[in-house]
Formats: sequence, structure tokens, C-alpha cells
Amino acid sequence: MEEAEFFCPSCNEDTEHEILKESGNLLVKCLNCGHVHNVEKEPEPKEIRVRAIISIERDSMKGTIELLEDERISVGDLLAAETEDGESLGVEVSSIEIDDKRVGNAQASDIGTIWARVVDRVILKVSYHDGRETIPLYVEYGGEDDIVIGETYRSGQYRYKVTHIKLRNGAMMRKEGWKAYARKIKRVYGTKAVY
Repeated sequence: MEEAEFFCPSCNEDTEHEILKESGNLLVKCLNCGHVHNVEKEPEPKEIRVRAIISIERDSMKGTIELLEDERISVGDLLAAETEDGESLGVEVSSIEIDDKRVGNAQASDIGTIWARVVDRVILKVSYHDGRETIPLYVEYGGEDDIVIGETYRSGQYRYKVTHIKLRNGAMMRKEGWKAYARKIKRVYGTKAVY
């Protein structure tokens, strides 16, 4: 038995109703007084396709993101985007554009373009210090992979222990055991791991 709150003409107020039948309109029964009546069914929100500019590191491509027209989207939201050649990618909203203005959040139907970056696979910049010099490494991770301070990782011939992490929002993490999703990291700092 599905229940919802509707206006009851007999009670003259909003009360809990049992939904008896769903067709064009709803047939409902007031659980307060037992009155049976029709209620107009709310229209389903339409799905719309919003233009997207999708960044993968230094490259960008065009695509679309399918949303419900009344859905509210914010910077930082994780969504699924489709590229022009039909590839589906997990992305994070980095900016929202309405009439050539950038905003922090908006209703989908008002959005002109969503700027997003791919987060299901990310390339992390790792500053690897071997005791004498710092070597830049570029390591691919899943966007939801945890990078943990104090843990040891490998990239080709290099094994490094993570000493600190710089996040995309500018914060620096240094405490052993702290971790962050790869998609939230700007740079990883590590020292040569001893076997």
C-alpha cells in the first residue's frame, strides 16, 4: 500500500492518503475520513541534454550531460557525461555557465554549458624525491582510488612513500594515515621507499 499526503476536500486540509489506482489521475482514499477522490497526477520532469565541455588533463572535448529539467546542479557534483563519439565518462562539475556568467549552482533548465573534468581516471603528478633530486612522475589512478599518506606506491621502476598531498582546493595534508580520493588531489609528494 503506497501512501502520500494530499488535500482532502472532505477534511478541508492536507492528510495522509492511500493511493488506490494510478492511471491518468490518481484515485486516493483519505486515511483520516475515508473519502475517496481523484487527484491530478504531477507531470514527470522532462529529461534534457545540457552541453558540456569535458577536460581530461590538458585536452578538452565536447559532450552532453543528461539531466532532469528541474534538477539542481552544483560545482563539485559527480555526473555521467557522454562524448560526441558516444563514450560515457564519470565527471566532476568544475564550472556552470548561464548566459556567459559563471555560477556555483543552477537549475538544469537554466544552464547553457557545464564545464567538467573526467574523474573516473585521473593522472596524478607525483614529486618523487630520491634523496638527491626530485623527479616528476605521472601516475594514472581511478578517480575514487584512495591515496594514503605513509603508504608505499609504485610507478614503473620507482617505489615511493607518500609524505604529503596537496589538494585541488589548495589545502595541504601531512598527517600519516590521512587519505584523499585521487580526483581531489593536485599533487602527491613522496620519498624513495626502502625495501
